Amino acid sequence: MSLINRRTWLKQASMTSLPLLMTSVINAAETSGRKKLPVAAIVTEYTPNSHADVLVGKILEGFKQQGGPGPDLYLASLYTDQVPERDLSRVLSHKYHFPIAPKIEEAITLGSNQVQVAGVLSIGEHGTYPNTPDTNQKMYPRKRFFDEITATFKKYNKAVPVFNDKHLGYRWQDAKEMVDTSHKMGFPLMAGSSLPLTWRKPALTLPANCEIESVLSIGRGHFEAHGFHTLEAQQCLIERRKGITGVTAVQAVRGKQIWESERQGQWSRSMLQAALDAIPNVAKGNWGEILKDDSAFFHIDHQDGLKSTAAIINRLGRHYAVALKLRGQQKPIATWFKLELTPPFGHFAYLLKAIEHMIHTGQPAYPVERTLLTTGILDAVMHSLAANGKRLETPQLAINYKSGDWPFANQQMKH
Repeated sequence: MSLINRRTWLKQASMTSLPLLMTSVINAAETSGRKKLPVAAIVTEYTPNSHADVLVGKILEGFKQQGGPGPDLYLASLYTDQVPERDLSRVLSHKYHFPIAPKIEEAITLGSNQVQVAGVLSIGEHGTYPNTPDTNQKMYPRKRFFDEITATFKKYNKAVPVFNDKHLGYRWQDAKEMVDTSHKMGFPLMAGSSLPLTWRKPALTLPANCEIESVLSIGRGHFEAHGFHTLEAQQCLIERRKGITGVTAVQAVRGKQIWESERQGQWSRSMLQAALDAIPNVAKGNWGEILKDDSAFFHIDHQDGLKSTAAIINRLGRHYAVALKLRGQQKPIATWFKLELTPPFGHFAYLLKAIEHMIHTGQPAYPVERTLLTTGILDAVMHSLAANGKRLETPQLAINYKSGDWPFANQQMKH
């Protein structure tokens, strides 16, 4: 579809497409007892199994993306920053009658002179973007998306809840400014990974105000893109401990440095084994072989004296787990963060339910400060890796916040 045709369609949407959409969604909403609210989705690209697909697709086609029940939301408009060959958005816009906006402002206003949506999903993941030359961080346009979203709010004197997928940005300064702006403008902001919402095997929740002696988490994949998930899985557990939540320093090590950090007491094999034991069918073998080359250990010093490690171990499969040693307990406890690794990637349905809650109530399901902290840790980790494992002080990460109680998948399935 040409840009001119998209602009024409967008202008017609508020007069034609949206009334038709409202007629169709009112009947669907009757079973839930509440009205479906309109959202705009601002995405980098919309390709099969992209984050846009597994989140926005569940708004369009139900939680299983095969029809059936879905969130009490409907897609009022979509903005795509890139349109690769495998793009799905143009086909879906014809099928489900939503406009594709040429600009972020028009996605939020539907071409009118006011904000026309109840919430905005900013999904800056996937697509062709450069990396930072020194730290190899993907320069996704999350901050640019956020700036254009908030500029629209300011222009039309109305702000609505915003969800930012994954970490807030590749730079700490961007993340801090985004959270500060949301507080200053007074709109709810959520961000983060799907890991805190997925299934836990066993269904582990730590007691409030517990005392933790040791933590080791394991993950896999790209050190930035997937290391973030490991940090979020760890943080959603340990944020419930007694005391403050901030971080004073990080060090990211690879190769022989991993074993040197073990000798220095920064991590233990018993904790690593406890995390591995929580995962079914983990690869076996010599640890020296498993941990070489494509592994990295993120060592984190916390303000309350806790020391934790997030170990990215790519030869152990596609899994995440966290092991913890609580004060007064003889053995560590551990849980596997189970993901659905094939379509429809059901763990994203639980993330979408949290987003839905914020848009309907105006209250974030869990604090954005969690992701502000994990974003800052991740940025520091990537700089430590680029500096050959240098320990970096992080006074900017003295972030203290109260943990949330939003249920993860196991808990929601009980109700």
